Amino acid sequence: MKNFVNPQVAAIPPSGIRKFFDIVQTMPGAISLGVGEPDFITPWNVCEGAIRSLHHGITQYTGNRGLPELRELISKYLMERFNVNYPPERIIITVGASEAIDLSLRAICTPGDEILVPEPSYVSYSPTVILSGGTPVPVKCTAENDFILTPEMLEKCITPRTKALILPYPNNPTGAIMTKEQLEAIVPVIVKHDILVISDEIYGELTYEGKHFSFASLPNMAERTVYISGFSKAFAMTGWRVGFVCAPEDIDNAMLKIHQYVIMCAPQISQRAAIVALKEGFEDGFSVVADMRDEYEKRGRFLANSLNALGLSCFMPKGAFYIFASVESTGMDGEEFANGLLQEHKVAVVPGGAFGSAGKNFIRCSYATSMSQLKEAVNRITTFVNSRGGK
Repeated sequence: MKNFVNPQVAAIPPSGIRKFFDIVQTMPGAISLGVGEPDFITPWNVCEGAIRSLHHGITQYTGNRGLPELRELISKYLMERFNVNYPPERIIITVGASEAIDLSLRAICTPGDEILVPEPSYVSYSPTVILSGGTPVPVKCTAENDFILTPEMLEKCITPRTKALILPYPNNPTGAIMTKEQLEAIVPVIVKHDILVISDEIYGELTYEGKHFSFASLPNMAERTVYISGFSKAFAMTGWRVGFVCAPEDIDNAMLKIHQYVIMCAPQISQRAAIVALKEGFEDGFSVVADMRDEYEKRGRFLANSLNALGLSCFMPKGAFYIFASVESTGMDGEEFANGLLQEHKVAVVPGGAFGSAGKNFIRCSYATSMSQLKEAVNRITTFVNSRGGK
């Protein structure tokens, strides 16, 4: 038989995150600092919203865009929380933010189009660009600059083929954020080269230094921004798979076509749960989100201080729930460190190279787990580093 597999798909490596996650599942006593999944349980009132839907037999398809009530609440939420203005008719409810990333790239990419991807960043961006027919172009950010994107970095990577920039802040895997002033600094470059911005703000609520500032809230930028977010991280709803995407009208219409044919709609039960999450949030000032954010910040400080004390250099995370630590002091790269730590001491971290070549000598540690687990993980990491002649 001939080979039926698309060569582009065959050439894409499997997820560097999932590799370690799968190993941990078969390793009793292992501690995972690998997968970015909140350890908090979805609030019970949100679960009850889904249960009511089941109890009353409300389990049918929704319209392609999603439930009107949910889209109206999201529009209100974006304006009140982040000063971002997208009307309900320009919002599509997606199967997580992951589908939103896929929709946005498939809607705009044609062969030869270049999409700028800051590195280190989420493992799915570049493969999804490739699967969409585009070409990912890495924009390498550095630890010396707290992994932020600068106008100079952008200019160096732009060519006549550049079509869009993925803007992933707060950032996975680095915990970096970009301030209003830093975002304003890249606007002239975006406008000069007429570039679309795909702003993935799934961690927007998990910003520790002040309040998250959205690129789409800058003057005249919503009209050239695809805004992506969802309920997974801030609302502890990863398995519910509810995200959303907002975009200018022409791109929105293109994304809706793809969504109609490939997905049809996000699950109604999950959408009903998301409605409750937002309604309750408006009523109590999103206190549940604030409590989780405060706990993450405390864990992040503990882990960053602990790793720095071991000589695994990292900056204090400013958002999300990850630390990107350099392992150069051990004489190992990220892959060697992660494999050794897992096999010898049953602690799973992700090699930084999974997030782009700029992360080769780093590891990503997620602190979306309990403080007791983090303390035990630090003890094991300390033993491992010391066994390699570390600090």
